[in-house]
Amino acid sequence: MSDYKLFVGTACPHCRKVENFLEENNIELEIVNINENRDAMMELIQNGGKRQVPCLFHDGEYLYESNDIIEFLKK
Repeated sequence: MSDYKLFVGTACPHCRKVENFLEENNIELEIVNINENRDAMMELIQNGGKRQVPCLFHDGEYLYESNDIIEFLKK
């Protein structure tokens, strides 16, 4: 899933939920921590419109909410 990027935060339980789902289902995609990477945080705010994590970027779209991300990745 090289054209996917998951934005996460350091102390975010909803981010952990999505990351655990990825691990349990052997799904590999780029994960970027916005607390450790200011450029990623600015990209998320400028392009996604808000600083909310988790956020999955795919096909030019930003998908928020852990349950929505997990449901999308199940497909």
